[in-house]
Amino acid sequence: MTVTRRILLDGVNLSFDATEHDILAAAGRKLRLAGYNPAGLNLKLYRRAIDARHRDDIRLICTVFVEGEAGRLPSGAALSRLGGREYSSPELELVRGNEPLAAPPLVVGTGPAGMFCGLLLARCGYSPVVIERGGCVAERVAAVETFTSRRILNSESNIQFGAGGAGTFSDGKLVTRISDARCSYVLKTLAEHGAPADILTRAKPHVGTDILRGVTQSLLDEITACGGKVIFNCRLDDVKECPGGLVAATTQGDIYCGALVMAPGHSARDTYGMLQRRGVVIEPKAFSVGVRIEHLQQDIDRALYGRYAGDVRLGPAEYTLSDTTGERGVYTFCMCPGGEVAAAASEAGGLVVNGMSYHARAGRNANCAVAVSVLPEDYGNTPQGAVEYQRRIETAAYAAGGGDFRAPVETVGDFLSGTCRHEPGRVMPTYMGGFVRPTDLDRMFPEMIVRNLRRGLVSFGRRIAGFDSPDSVLTGAETRTSSPVRIVRGEALTSPGHDRIYPCGEGAGYAGGITSAAVDGLRVAQAIMARFAPADKD
Repeated sequence: MTVTRRILLDGVNLSFDATEHDILAAAGRKLRLAGYNPAGLNLKLYRRAIDARHRDDIRLICTVFVEGEAGRLPSGAALSRLGGREYSSPELELVRGNEPLAAPPLVVGTGPAGMFCGLLLARCGYSPVVIERGGCVAERVAAVETFTSRRILNSESNIQFGAGGAGTFSDGKLVTRISDARCSYVLKTLAEHGAPADILTRAKPHVGTDILRGVTQSLLDEITACGGKVIFNCRLDDVKECPGGLVAATTQGDIYCGALVMAPGHSARDTYGMLQRRGVVIEPKAFSVGVRIEHLQQDIDRALYGRYAGDVRLGPAEYTLSDTTGERGVYTFCMCPGGEVAAAASEAGGLVVNGMSYHARAGRNANCAVAVSVLPEDYGNTPQGAVEYQRRIETAAYAAGGGDFRAPVETVGDFLSGTCRHEPGRVMPTYMGGFVRPTDLDRMFPEMIVRNLRRGLVSFGRRIAGFDSPDSVLTGAETRTSSPVRIVRGEALTSPGHDRIYPCGEGAGYAGGITSAAVDGLRVAQAIMARFAPADKD
């Protein structure tokens, strides 16, 4: 009997203008030089990454999938010497439990964690009920447009709350640092629901907010088609435990459930408070706050790609920077090439910014968060202190902008010199189409944040020419980089003392981005299925 093996061949290195045919041919040559005939083997591009560390010699670093008869492929030490590894299937391991589930599971939140948890449960016959405090995609888009054009904030449906969670209005980055086989399942599922096919092979995949909206709707539609139920404009206000399950009090009535998945997103501050009152353990954690920096995208392209700047095969340049040499770490977060600074407030009297871009990334400016690490000792080491730390900065930003959701901005030159004297010029702010107010950003932040932001900007300017150019623009305040708290869970993924409550995703403190949140949603769904049998549909 023929045994088939699958391996991944890393380190296939070519010029950035190489075609897929060139990549596969190079992988074949690599195999042949090692003594393995590539004829008859199945080779496919698995991953491609741009290496622009040397801008005069920009390279493609690729991984190629190889499938064939076991005896014709390297293994063990020979595979390692070739720069290869065994391929792990993206298929999920699904174990079914026998414990009775008195009612379907309830999933709170339709961000990536809640969506993928609900999707897997629905696909496997558990008929989940998924609730979302915000609106569906169409309602949410309308609410965001109303806020942007008329400054009328809907505190329940906005950039933070609604179908798809905060990621729906973002760059749609799918990059993650976690190493988990579920990542492939997430990417494959997104592609099946309308995301660009190249997310399966790009080392830094992104979707873009325009495409992600349709993907979100398609994912939620599949939950319904598989027997689940999705309810919008349905906020969770209380939870009471009862024999065999829980009762969730919502704005659309009580819902009895056999298990409760808490995936509320990182801005559900009222939900955190409610859970604490019900005895759910919540602990403070580190997070980051800072500003959005905007440059001309063409300047970033020139700084990183040199003479190749503007080459359509490279696309707009992007970067990731960090500096941990000082008292606190400073790093860039959620870089949006060709994007815009988004108005991301979810509470009256507070101003929050984020980054957003469309799939084409064709905007004039690049923007990115520059954030400083905040530790629990900075705010009293309590969950309430964490939330209030964020809120104080947001309130100060709102006041600094004039109290009408105008964003406070300052040129980098003025911020570094400590004197606010110049209007934005060469780099014009993109927030709400330029609805900004030049002001002294020092007033918004604790002195420790200001001090480290200045250090970080200078440090990053040494690594990317022009990063700290005087005419670059800073917009504040970026406070929602991650959840400021963690809803504690144990090895079974349940809350201590509440064995039917499953904290999940970024809002619960267990993820940091679309892909890792979706992976955590799958992990929680698998835990529920491994314990329970589906509820009787009768």
